[in-house]
Amino acid sequence: MFIFLAGVSLTLFLLLSKLRASKLIASTYKKAAFVYSVLFLILFFISSYGYIKEEGFYPFSYLEENHMTSKPVNVTLHSEKHNNLSLKKLEFKKSVLLSAPIISQLPELPRGCEVTSLTMLLQSAGVAVDKMYLAKIVKKDSTPYRKEGDKEYFGNPNSGFVGNMYTLTQPGYGVYHGPILEVAQKYLPETIIDITGSDLSTIKYYLNLGSPVWVITNSLYTELPEDKFETWITPTGLIEITYKLHSVLVTGYDQSYIYFNDPLTNTKNKKAKIADFEAAWVQLGRQAITYIQ
Repeated sequence: MFIFLAGVSLTLFLLLSKLRASKLIASTYKKAAFVYSVLFLILFFISSYGYIKEEGFYPFSYLEENHMTSKPVNVTLHSEKHNNLSLKKLEFKKSVLLSAPIISQLPELPRGCEVTSLTMLLQSAGVAVDKMYLAKIVKKDSTPYRKEGDKEYFGNPNSGFVGNMYTLTQPGYGVYHGPILEVAQKYLPETIIDITGSDLSTIKYYLNLGSPVWVITNSLYTELPEDKFETWITPTGLIEITYKLHSVLVTGYDQSYIYFNDPLTNTKNKKAKIADFEAAWVQLGRQAITYIQ
């Protein structure tokens, strides 16, 4: 509307300058048309655009209080096949909370948090899949547990699931992101992405894109003391493990908390303090998997 009125006023100003009307009439209308032209152009500019900030120029519609932080965040993508993403920078919302399916690992899979969290991830992407089938097909490290003196021998969770997933009456542990990634790629070969080794901003990046994130953490959601870790001898070398190992599906964040679906307590959008959750995740190797929408 403003641009229309500005155009009309400017056109009138130009026409009057050509007319051979009385000098007084022409002068009066020319001044009025000029003033209104400038006024409407200024109002149109103000109403259509936002404000200038250090990173660029944004419309007012982006300035809702809870919509974004003050600066864009650079994210390093950890998979070459996704380097062609058009969005390398994104204005992060101050809070995100996704609605991903919640699935309990119990009672069938007392040690199956990793495959259950993967099931939630895949179902959120529209894949019809069952936790029991994923438990069946995920790679296993069949190395038996044994203890000789103060030395413990068992499998390597980087190679496959270690021990028994279905009962706590037999030795067992869990599995890390590598074998989980292989299963995920069977269902989403073009869109699954391994962001292991990244930082928390990368997790937030994908949450802002609408994708929840599978992670390895611990059941206390905070950094563990050294006495909660022990060393195993595996067929591929020494590995440090904790029996507090856990896996959840991250669904959101705000200024104070990280939100996640917990398959052990069957809690949707459970929360933990950001600093504590990040420390636990970092301590377990920054393991994370998500997908591109």
